[in-house]
Amino acid sequence: MPVNLSEAAAAEIRRIIVEQQLPGDEMRLRVGIKGGGCGGFTYLLDLTDEPRGAEDEEFESRGVRILCDSRSALYLEGVEIDFRDEVFGRGFVFKNPNNTGTCGCGGSVRA
Repeated sequence: MPVNLSEAAAAEIRRIIVEQQLPGDEMRLRVGIKGGGCGGFTYLLDLTDEPRGAEDEEFESRGVRILCDSRSALYLEGVEIDFRDEVFGRGFVFKNPNNTGTCGCGGSVRA
């Protein structure tokens, strides 16, 4: 499975679905990367009710269904997505063992 969610991340995703009154049984978390950012790629996260596409992998982590296109899956193998709610920031954090470097923004990937 390319992407794993921490319990905190899964709980936050479920909270968003309920808060925004989204159809929980149809929702999936789309995870991916795209070109850009200071590291070469940036992470993408989106809640969608669109069905799995021909190029998508679909799997589940902690009760959350996840979609990831096959190109992004190559860079995201083994990634853990966490959620932090701290004094200096609130949001999802990617822990990527494939990242070959870091940058100051925390939202880029070097692969």
